[in-house]
Amino acid sequence: MTYPALTPRLHAVADLVPPGTRLVDVGTDHAYLPAYLLGKGRIASAIATDIRPGPLERAKATAERYGLEARVQLRLCDGLDAVDADEVDTVVIAGMGGETILAILEADPWSFDKVCVLQPMSAAETLRAGLDRRGISIAREVLVREGETLYLLFLLDGGKTEKGNALTSAEHYAGTVSAHGDDPLWPEYLARSRDRAARALVGLERSRKPEDEARRVYFTQVLAGLDEMAKEVESI
Repeated sequence: MTYPALTPRLHAVADLVPPGTRLVDVGTDHAYLPAYLLGKGRIASAIATDIRPGPLERAKATAERYGLEARVQLRLCDGLDAVDADEVDTVVIAGMGGETILAILEADPWSFDKVCVLQPMSAAETLRAGLDRRGISIAREVLVREGETLYLLFLLDGGKTEKGNALTSAEHYAGTVSAHGDDPLWPEYLARSRDRAARALVGLERSRKPEDEARRVYFTQVLAGLDEMAKEVESI
């Protein structure tokens, strides 16, 4: 069976999907991911959702192109609102901001008991902090390069910690050394994270708004933590 080619980002997402699973791809757009996984015989079934009709029309065209009309269920909905917990084993949410991903999961909290493959395009720290707050463990973090961009992926396996808020502000911001220590892309990602935090702090230090003080303290703590991480990475 033929199947679409994937970008490095989506290929990394596909690699984290467990074999034989029943998949839901939230915000599917062209449905390239479920078409690829079905075409490769990697998954048992696929539901593809999107909040807008246009992307679902593109998803329908992809399913037809690869002869998968009967195997990809298309649903117009916000997040997981039209999906039942007993229909799927694995939830994929890729290509959205971290705040949006967290909001989708929290709107249907049964999702936290599933395998989740998450790929935030921004605000990964918000997603990490939100998961940590709920006591949700990130089983694995993966970095992948596509062009000049480093993309981050989270794998959740339904595991929970004994209590939330176990990570520091810096670990929310960039992940943990234990999660990334042997990844060749990790030093670059850590340096980029530090530069981003430093730029934010420069702007906040110029601000005279009282409401910015808490954020200034936060980014000061983040930078100190990232510096400690960098020293630890250098010693590995």
